[in-house]
Amino acid sequence: MVDMPYDALLLLSFGGPERPEDVMPFLENVTRGRGVPRARLESVAEHYHHFGGASPINQQCRDLKAAIEADFAANGVDLPVYWGNRNWHPFLADTLRRMKADGVRRAAAFVTSAYSGYSCCRQYLEDIDRARAEVEDAPEVDKLRIYYNHPGFVEPVIENTRAALGRLPADLRDDARLVFTAHSVPLAQPGREDYVAELNDISALVAETLGAGRPWDLVYQSRSGPPSVPWLEPDVLDHLTELHGEGVRAAVIVPVGFVSDHMEVKYDLDVEAAELAGRLGLRIERAATPGTHPRFVAMVRELLLERDGAERPALGGLGPRPDHCAAGHCRRAEEAVRGRTS
Repeated sequence: MVDMPYDALLLLSFGGPERPEDVMPFLENVTRGRGVPRARLESVAEHYHHFGGASPINQQCRDLKAAIEADFAANGVDLPVYWGNRNWHPFLADTLRRMKADGVRRAAAFVTSAYSGYSCCRQYLEDIDRARAEVEDAPEVDKLRIYYNHPGFVEPVIENTRAALGRLPADLRDDARLVFTAHSVPLAQPGREDYVAELNDISALVAETLGAGRPWDLVYQSRSGPPSVPWLEPDVLDHLTELHGEGVRAAVIVPVGFVSDHMEVKYDLDVEAAELAGRLGLRIERAATPGTHPRFVAMVRELLLERDGAERPALGGLGPRPDHCAAGHCRRAEEAVRGRTS
């Protein structure tokens, strides 16, 4: 058996509704205090109702939890795996209560967000602190490092992008544009520069691996919040329209900013972007996210082993991310507008 400095692994995710009646309460949880217009919530709620009122993210977390447990068992890691969410059941504080009752004293947290920045990283640390404050004598929780450039994340992205290119007709494949997408964030959000740098780093790496000189772009999707607040651009729909105007005939959309095919991938790309491309006559394929790819699942174990002195692999040009942010890094700025709604 592999010795670990932890009693458990905590899988920490965003959460999502699983019944139509839960959609608006969930969206209200996500956007509380952010000034998101009611009309925007109602619009996003329709995304969920398009899929029967349920987000796929919770089932994806169940599948990932089961895959991690199987990987641990096959590789001599004797740790229980728990799952808690930021915005919907099972809520993180409830999971910590169960962990405490089970005798867990110290856990490592694997977050289903691969990047730096406030909403991707620091906000999860705040979630952990807030949930621990609700539970007397709660277990200690250490968040595992940012992993956007770990081979276990990058390799599935490359494999899935290559597969998407292969689904294009042969006469379109060689000239197809790679369009990497990530969740937009407000320009005022702390850590935004690191987030953009990391997205550019992995996008360039994937594109270069698939063929030197292949054109690629980094665009954004799924913005929310008041229209007056500037967010990262260009928007993926605007960009597809521009590509069509430039005479581009085919594109592969790579949701590099996402770990799994949750609502913002399934609706914003598979419905909205696909419908737009169809009207334009632009052929697109969408690459799958890592999900439960065996290499991605094994990465979770490797990140755990790092905490006990194992090698810290990293691809691209920025090197391995640290275990902990520098003091004050990505902390909430009073004027920053946060936003993720699905």
